[in-house]
Amino acid sequence: MDIGDRLRDLGPVDSTALREAILAQEPAAWNEQQYRQQEFDVHRQTESIVLVFVNLEVWPTIEICKEPGWDRLAEVAVPVMHSIIQQHYPPGGAIIRAMAAKLLAGGKITPHTDTHPSFHRGHRIHVPITTNPRVRFMIDGRPHQLQVGHAYEINNQMNHSVMNKGDEDRITFIFDYVPPAELGRIQRNAATQQKPAA
Repeated sequence: MDIGDRLRDLGPVDSTALREAILAQEPAAWNEQQYRQQEFDVHRQTESIVLVFVNLEVWPTIEICKEPGWDRLAEVAVPVMHSIIQQHYPPGGAIIRAMAAKLLAGGKITPHTDTHPSFHRGHRIHVPITTNPRVRFMIDGRPHQLQVGHAYEINNQMNHSVMNKGDEDRITFIFDYVPPAELGRIQRNAATQQKPAA
């Protein structure tokens, strides 16, 4: 969503239990769901544990699918997401994506904007799980250092990229929250598209 700025620091968040659960995942868990890596070239050097993901093929109908990561991480991830939503966003919307995303040491996510219409409607929130001083998150040509223990909203409609020149993987928990007003617009668009021609 275009938030009118590159980044919003949403302030401190208690992500300790979420961090511990993500770091405890077996290596195989990071490769169970390959959709992002296969469909989006910019994510080739990433791995992910996906909790929920919206079905892009039926958009603007909102069909949210639980993925393999749900059973392992939902218990600690849902309270973090709900706490952030409660503090910063209107209630009654929908979380359409949630995942732990890993950028491997030495890896990069090349400059891009998130183009699918679903990315225009939701707030993209990042909760850093691990980072290092050699990670650079570039948004609209400006570097940002995201800190563990905080949450951030990213303007995914601006050109952005990530480079991890460190020796350790960088892990971020990411979720997309569509507020109720946007949810209503999406549902009206879906209903309009489904109406038979007169």
